[in-house]
Formats: sequence, C-alpha cells, structure tokens
Amino acid sequence: MRGPFKRDPYRFPAHGARLTAYAVMPGFAIPRVSVPASLLLTDGDRRPGEIYVMERVPQHSGPETPLEMLNRPEGFFPFRPEGNGKILLVTKAHTITLSVATDNAAQDPARLSAAKLVALELTFIDGSTLNGFATAELPEHHSRLLDYLNDSNPFFAVSAGEEFHFVNRAHVLYARPED
Repeated sequence: MRGPFKRDPYRFPAHGARLTAYAVMPGFAIPRVSVPASLLLTDGDRRPGEIYVMERVPQHSGPETPLEMLNRPEGFFPFRPEGNGKILLVTKAHTITLSVATDNAAQDPARLSAAKLVALELTFIDGSTLNGFATAELPEHHSRLLDYLNDSNPFFAVSAGEEFHFVNRAHVLYARPED
C-alpha cells in the first residue's frame, strides 16, 4: 500500500482512475480546422482573424461548427488575429459576438429546412444593435423568440446579410421580434 503522499503518475490524483494512453502521450492533439472570423470583445474593438474548430465531432459528419465550439464548457478559445502570428486565448465571458461568413458556418441543410426563421433586433449593453434572423429549432409549442433566447447555451446564432453572428446572451440588453 502506498502512503498518502505518494502519487502514481498514471492515475488522476483526485479519484485514482487510470489515465488513458492518449492522456499520457506527449504532443497528442485533436486535429483542428481554421475558420476566418471577426471577434468583438467587450473592449469595443472588432478584430479580424481566425478561430479553430475540431476537425471531427461525434454528433454529426464534418467539422465542429463555431457555435458548437463557443457552447463547449471551456472558458477560453484560440483566436489568431489577422497579420499577427501569435494565438490569443480569448475568454468567452468577454466575447460579445463572433462572426463568420455564411459559407463557413457549416449549417446542416436538413435541420435548417425544419427550423423556423425569426426576424429580430438585438440591442447590446453598449447600445449597438444587430438586425437579423434566428433559426429556431424548437418544438411547436415552444417556438417563440422568448423560448429561443432562454435556451441554456451561452451563445446563439443570428444570420444577417452574408454573415452568421454568434452572440453571447450575457451581453444582450434586450431583443425585439420584427414581424
């Protein structure tokens, strides 16, 4: 029996479960795909650059969507500003919007055909506004804009023109449906 202060390097310290081969292999990384994006943080500056999403996810074929990446539980995501080789690890809490071209949003056509488009105007805490369409994939008896906005994920998508804007709910002052 080991003493209370000896640690097996191949076990998690908190509960003693054995680490997998992937967890102990140095240099192991999940393949990522870069997506051109524009980042708006609470400091007010819009920054063009690129984000990185997983090449494959178990939920569907193809790469992870930017919305899926933003709604993962991790508090930070990698962002490389345009013209700068250094990656920034950006906090999701201070991200107001992350915008990508509609062809980079990786939307599923089958899901889009079943969804309801809701026209809306968002007003952010700094007073700026965004007009666009939310794609609500909700049951018919819960398909109001209010139901869409009250979803438990921190980010939601709004399409406007040739871009998808992934909006942090925490920075929306109010939303108004436009019929």
